Amino acid sequence: MTFNPLLIWFLIGLALILSEFMLPGIILIFFGLGAWIVALTSWMGLTGGWTSQLLVFAVSSVLLLVLLRRWFRTRFFGFLGDEQNLASNIDEFAGQVVTVTEDIDPVTHTGKVEFKGAGWSASCETPVAKGQKVVVESVEGITLKVRPE
Repeated sequence: MTFNPLLIWFLIGLALILSEFMLPGIILIFFGLGAWIVALTSWMGLTGGWTSQLLVFAVSSVLLLVLLRRWFRTRFFGFLGDEQNLASNIDEFAGQVVTVTEDIDPVTHTGKVEFKGAGWSASCETPVAKGQKVVVESVEGITLKVRPE
């Protein structure tokens, strides 16, 4: 009984990609994608023997890992460790117009706004009613400092 290399490489790739969910670190997915590249090249008839398939697997997996891992990590995990740039994170908030979802009271420092689909605590020097638009001035911890629009 002979096995189809296309099916073998596809299943290896699928197993590696699914393993990424159990062993996070964004490494196995690139080897899974490398296996799928070998399956594609086998289907196209470009890699007939095991030697050429293993070479394509190794080269494509390592290239994908080196070229795309950092991009994947920032997209799926955000900033990690010393890679975080606090100034650019705060700049993302400053100047944005947001909607007040809970009255902002400058005396009790209570109030909430919605930014990018998430609720944030907000503070303002003047009272702002629910439903009004405000502009984000800065970020203080997990509270957005806002001003009326």
